[in-house]
Amino acid sequence: MLHPAFLSLMTECLGPEEAGALCHALTATPAPTSIRINGRKYHSVPFDEGTLRPVPWCTGGFYLNERPTFTLDPRLHAGAYYVQEASSMFLEQAWRTIVAHGDGKPRRVLDLCAAPGGKSTLWRSLLPDDTLLVANEPVRQRAQILAENLTKWGHPATVVTSAYPEEFAPFEAMFDIIGADVPCSGEGMFRKDEAARSEWSPEAVERCAERQWQIVSDIWPALRPGGWMVYSTCTFNRREDEEMVERICHELGATVVEIPVNPEWGTVGNYHFYPHRAEGEGFFLALLRKNGGEDAEAHGETFSPKKGKKGREFRAPAVKNAAQVVKWLQDSDDFRIFRPSDTHLAAIHKAFADDAARLSSRLRVLTAGVLLAEEKGAKLVPQHALALSEALADDAFPHAELPLGDALAYLRRESITLSSDVPRGYVVVTFDGLPLGFVNNLGARANNLYPDAWKIRIQVPKQA
Repeated sequence: MLHPAFLSLMTECLGPEEAGALCHALTATPAPTSIRINGRKYHSVPFDEGTLRPVPWCTGGFYLNERPTFTLDPRLHAGAYYVQEASSMFLEQAWRTIVAHGDGKPRRVLDLCAAPGGKSTLWRSLLPDDTLLVANEPVRQRAQILAENLTKWGHPATVVTSAYPEEFAPFEAMFDIIGADVPCSGEGMFRKDEAARSEWSPEAVERCAERQWQIVSDIWPALRPGGWMVYSTCTFNRREDEEMVERICHELGATVVEIPVNPEWGTVGNYHFYPHRAEGEGFFLALLRKNGGEDAEAHGETFSPKKGKKGREFRAPAVKNAAQVVKWLQDSDDFRIFRPSDTHLAAIHKAFADDAARLSSRLRVLTAGVLLAEEKGAKLVPQHALALSEALADDAFPHAELPLGDALAYLRRESITLSSDVPRGYVVVTFDGLPLGFVNNLGARANNLYPDAWKIRIQVPKQA
């Protein structure tokens, strides 16, 4: 059952016929399943092409005819694709509109409320390689999930932070683009989540709207004049959508920018995805441009954060073992080696090192660049993030392809045995040509180095 006040609200917004169709879709139709391919890692499709249909507003997005057990597909764990609700892939059209305005290449992009990582991985696929993506999630447990998903996606020009919007206050005008997929009343989740239906109320809508305004107003100074905000929710009501956009424009100073759409997509207004019209869940997106200086000078080049503690690890002098681990990377001269902890080594592109230092001086940074190695006495143990990174040099370690059964055993963190022709030592194990992680091959057995926190725990069918 849907809350009577919700029915009334939707009737007021859409009219009785449209509201009835929407409520029928929310209560009596199944949610579609969709994925998005990581084209930088995987140059095929992970399922039978006869079971896939393209998502029309997103390159690499596909609908599946039925929902498989994704956990038992090693390619998901390797970052070959992401299971993402199709409507939210409309972010790509916002990006295309930003590019079409010819505003120059963005240097820094912030995805503010980013967990679990669907939009962050999409941003990372869309952005140029020399643009830094900062993906942020204030709730620390969710931030760990965000970091895991971006590690699997594998792009090194990424920093993951865990901070509340007001903590970005020192970074005035730092970002060219801010994605704000703000917490909302979740009306778009009604089809999949009965709890979302039972928890909805007009009072909850008001609380969400107040929270959204606080989030946007707190982060607004970090967006440069002339920069872009992609504001989105997974809800339908005007209070959290159109009215919030109007308030941002009037009180903070912004202009709504039109995104070209195909009428066949079924979007409504600026821009609603209703599940009775478009194949997806509830989603709203608006593209805003901050008023003010739109010159190249305002591209965050000269922003100067308020003084804080030194950005510790990124500006460190020579790091012991740096010369050895940097060889594990493609284009190794472009990276700076630093210590995220006393026993670990990581690498970040030199172009982003200063930005990472500034961020770490004020915020909790979970990951930056690529985690390379852990020092255990005289040994250097390569880290899982390196195996999944695009920056891994092809010849840094031997590779061993696993059949499905062994790949699933590896992902369950069980022991596996490699063929006798595989060299001893650290080996990257792969499935369908995709790196899954490291093992330490001892010959008679291979020690499994897959992260214990990431291992799959569901039962693997015997036939696999």
